[in-house]
Amino acid sequence: MKVKLDAVGLFVRDLKEMVGFYKDVIGFEIEWDGGPYAEFRHEGIRFMMYGRKDFELLTGKEFVYPSELNGTFELAIDFPLFSDVDKEFERLVSLGAKPVYYPKTEAWGMRSSYIADPDGNLIEIGSWGKGEKNV
Repeated sequence: MKVKLDAVGLFVRDLKEMVGFYKDVIGFEIEWDGGPYAEFRHEGIRFMMYGRKDFELLTGKEFVYPSELNGTFELAIDFPLFSDVDKEFERLVSLGAKPVYYPKTEAWGMRSSYIADPDGNLIEIGSWGKGEKNV
């Protein structure tokens, strides 16, 4: 049997705030009914969120969550051109994303940057610059 990654889920402090951020700032599509679970429409993988308190009620367990910046994982968004990384980074920061790592062309050939969502989860904004001239 082949294993296929189907979804990524975040357990969030304030679901309403996070849905707003990913919908209005990042630009993901969602129809959310205000319940304890939200799922964004995205091509290729499901992206879900659960309120932390609701998830703990569901499982009957208490969990420990990162505070401040969450350095345990990242979400990555890929763009076609290096210039797209700079534009998107600036756009997201102007809309309230926390800048973490300003756009830089890395030694391995990728243009990379990081922002953080309201819960401190890292989001990489990057590009391999495929098809770009004079990179």
